[in-house]
Amino acid sequence: MTTFDNREQAFENKYAHDAEMQFKAQARRDKLLGLWAAEQMGLSGDEAETYARSVVIADLEEAGDEDVFRKVSADLEGKGLSTEGLRAKMDELLAVAKTQVFNEAD
Repeated sequence: MTTFDNREQAFENKYAHDAEMQFKAQARRDKLLGLWAAEQMGLSGDEAETYARSVVIADLEEAGDEDVFRKVSADLEGKGLSTEGLRAKMDELLAVAKTQVFNEAD
């Protein structure tokens, strides 16, 4: 194998690893968001866990975050949370999730 082939393989491996870590971070963010939203709705214990799983599953409907945003936004309707507030919470929890996932990978 040539040096070029080795470098190409290394880049492909890094890309695959980065994509996997991003997927895990987004799934973790969705779970954290689901637990947070469940708390806002007064759910706890198994009900909160079940709701959090439903948020993670909702993210599989289409590419991007809009499917999750729509679900949680509809579920929290009437709770006084703005669109910007929910998007900010999603961003905040993505940062938390990335930290958690990358720390677990070490």
